[in-house]
Amino acid sequence: MDNFLELLKHRRSCRLFTEQPVEEDKVCDLMKAALMSPSGHRINPWEFIMVDDKEMLRQLSMCKAQGAALLEGAALAVVVVADTTKTDVWVEDCSIATLLIQLAAEELGLGSCWVQVRKRFDADGVSADENVKRLLSIPENYAVLSIVAVGYKARESKPFDEERMQWEKVHIGRFGGK
Repeated sequence: MDNFLELLKHRRSCRLFTEQPVEEDKVCDLMKAALMSPSGHRINPWEFIMVDDKEMLRQLSMCKAQGAALLEGAALAVVVVADTTKTDVWVEDCSIATLLIQLAAEELGLGSCWVQVRKRFDADGVSADENVKRLLSIPENYAVLSIVAVGYKARESKPFDEERMQWEKVHIGRFGGK
C-alpha cells in the first residue's frame, strides 16, 4: 500500500479463503505486529496462539453459535488471549493487538476477519471462551478476546467508499459542535 489511509480503505473483513497456506515468513510478520502492539503501562497481558491444524480450525469454528464457521476455511487462526490478573485493561490491549494483526495481514496481501469470542456462547449456552480454552489448554486465569481468521482471499472486496463516511459523527470542541 502507498500509505496508511489506503491500507485502511482496502482492509475489509474476509470470510472466504483459498486453500493456500500462509508462508512462515508472513506468519512471523503477523506475530511481530502483534508483539509490537501497545498496551497500558507496557504490561503486555496478551499472548497469541497460532493454529494451522485443519482439524483444530474445524473445532474452533464451532466455539460459538454464529460467526465462527469461517475459521474452518482459514489457513491460520490467531487466538488472542490475556492473563486477566495482570491488568484491568486487557480487553483494550487485546483489541489493539487484534486490529494490528488484521492490518498487518492486509499489508502482507492476506485477508482476515475478527471472530469475537468474549461474551459469546455456543448453541448450548456454553461460553465461547470456555470452549476455546478447553480446546487449546488455556489456563483458567486467561481469557479469550478474539480469534483472527487469516488466509489468502478467495475474492477481493471493494475498498471502503469514502462517500459513505459519517462525518456527522465527528464533533469539534464538544459533542454536537461548537
